[in-house]
Amino acid sequence: MGSTLFRNARIHTPVDGGRAAAGPLQARTASWETGALLSKDGLIKAVGDEREVRGTLDRAGGHGLEEVDCGGRCMIPGFVDPHTHLCFRAPREREFLSRLAGADYLSILRSGGGILSSVESVRACPEEELYTATRDRALSALRHGTTTIEIKSGYGLALEPELKQLRVIRRVGRETPLTVIPTFLPAHAVPPEYAGRGDAYVELIVDGMIPRVAAEGLARYCDVFCEEGVFSPAQARRVLEAARAAGLGCRLHADELHDTGGAGLAAALAAASADHLLAASDEGLAAMAAAGVTAVLLPVTAFSMRKPFARGRAMVAAGVPVAVATDCNPGSSCVESMGFAFGLSVMGMGLSVDETLTACTLNAAYALGLGDRVGSLTPGKAADLLLLDGETPGILAFRTGISAVAEVYKAGVCVWRAPGAEAP
Repeated sequence: MGSTLFRNARIHTPVDGGRAAAGPLQARTASWETGALLSKDGLIKAVGDEREVRGTLDRAGGHGLEEVDCGGRCMIPGFVDPHTHLCFRAPREREFLSRLAGADYLSILRSGGGILSSVESVRACPEEELYTATRDRALSALRHGTTTIEIKSGYGLALEPELKQLRVIRRVGRETPLTVIPTFLPAHAVPPEYAGRGDAYVELIVDGMIPRVAAEGLARYCDVFCEEGVFSPAQARRVLEAARAAGLGCRLHADELHDTGGAGLAAALAAASADHLLAASDEGLAAMAAAGVTAVLLPVTAFSMRKPFARGRAMVAAGVPVAVATDCNPGSSCVESMGFAFGLSVMGMGLSVDETLTACTLNAAYALGLGDRVGSLTPGKAADLLLLDGETPGILAFRTGISAVAEVYKAGVCVWRAPGAEAP
């Protein structure tokens, strides 16, 4: 790959302390008004004040060096999106209209809509068509600045359709510039053929699905939607303990609509993350803080469903590491833009710009087990970085709804550039 010197940049990055940042440390960032970053063979070799970085380079010899003049633009780490459901056939726009007319999420699900509607379409969808749709959404996320992304299954709810989804997700990781983390979500809803027999479906997951997924190496994590009318905490524990025994990490959709004790369960299981948490109790959050479980907050979903945002400010104050994700899915958050999620986190959840930068990069990376590889502009990590059409990360909140991403670099190579975005 060779070496590249990114110069004349206003650099802003979280400071990596070796774990997800919590409490006051979530706002800890480093910045250089006239900064430079040196990458070699896809990794960051040096970052800091341009004169110091260039001086180091001059002493070592800079032969064959490519230089990129960033034109005074803001440089931040590439976004890490730690919770998405990108692998679906078609969005559920009409369901969105039903919610606007007053229908609630669980009533839509009970009538065969919601997740079950997407299950029907994914089961019927040829694998190649599903791949194309998923790839296109992933590339849209890339254009909006995401360089690492988690993608869940969960619209198959039977062995073969779930395997189909996971193969598609693996292929997206192989055939696009994105780093893709696959998550197996068999307990997303009880499928129609198991209606009224949730425990029997859990047994199928444990005995027939998890062993196959683990044996084929198709997923890094297993996830469960723990919610009233979906899967109970006891059922969620059964699935996740079986997943852990099979070598998969644990994640949890927790306390989105009701306080079911999902946050406390995530803490008891030492899960990688508990996600949503709109209804999480103070006791559950305290347990997560004590266990070091990351809260993955999904402000676009709350915005789309016209619900109060998760209590991000209170979570930071309680010492819970907070990450932010898009939750891109066909029903409640059909958005690939981490920049939009960033803006809502500042304007809706009350996080500071620095706290949100950490949430969208470093803490998200640790939530995916990748904190040593991505999430901050730190020597030794991948040179995944963004140039923004602004001077600070605050541009992402200041222009919420408009992408401020001018250029996207993956392992030091430009993989997308906005039209007319060449540095002045």
